[in-house]
Amino acid sequence: MKVYIMTDMEGVAGVTDSENHSGPGARYYEVARQLTTGETNAAIEGALEAGATDILVVDGHGHGAIDPLLLHPAAKLMNGRPMGYPFGCDKSFDVALIVGQHAKSNTDGGHLSHTGSFVVDELTINGVSMGELGENMLFCAYFGVPTVMVSGDRACCDEARALVPQVEIAAVKEGLRHGPAKGLTANQNRLHNGSAIHLHPERARSLIREAARRGLQRRAEIPRFWLEPPYEYVQALRRTDDAPAKIARCRAQDLIELLTAPKKYEPVES
Repeated sequence: MKVYIMTDMEGVAGVTDSENHSGPGARYYEVARQLTTGETNAAIEGALEAGATDILVVDGHGHGAIDPLLLHPAAKLMNGRPMGYPFGCDKSFDVALIVGQHAKSNTDGGHLSHTGSFVVDELTINGVSMGELGENMLFCAYFGVPTVMVSGDRACCDEARALVPQVEIAAVKEGLRHGPAKGLTANQNRLHNGSAIHLHPERARSLIREAARRGLQRRAEIPRFWLEPPYEYVQALRRTDDAPAKIARCRAQDLIELLTAPKKYEPVES
């Protein structure tokens, strides 16, 4: 059984904020990489217990979040930049897992909620609001690959269940800040929901291991999240200190063409 694992960092237990955790030179960046790799290894272990024979881990965090020296030896690693859709996924995979995911922008009760970056206010495809989670599930589904397990903060797991109620989840932390982020600037949004209650890393990994194992075992019961073409993509950007709010729209018949198409942004009419 061939398994595809997409990873991110902001949804990992113990990762507290972007400033101190998410990039090279940040105070706790190496700690965050260890935490992310530990949760990824837990997903790998659960997949192996359920019969996985071939595992690809994709480092989906912009600056990189997987430490190759600590990654489970049963997995191969795809990392480095540039990297884009479909991030190494193809029809040869049987299932997909998503580890360390955060909720989409404007999610009430989320932790470090954003969509690609904190400047994005809203993203819709065919009128369906989604974040990185939805996009990841969609491009896997493009190749016929169902996402059977998602781990991240509680709001992200709720988001996953809203898209596919049968998906296995592992909530490893829960945001404390409630209230909308609509109307905030990009920088204000970055600081909006940084507080959360985190599980201990060992407890988080145990939940992920079990959810991954169950997801693979239940793969025949878990449908793909899919939207039929033609596609319309709409992305709204928040105002920044240097630029007004903007919006981009594009259309395509093919999903990968849609996701990879250059986006032309125009100021939002007031």
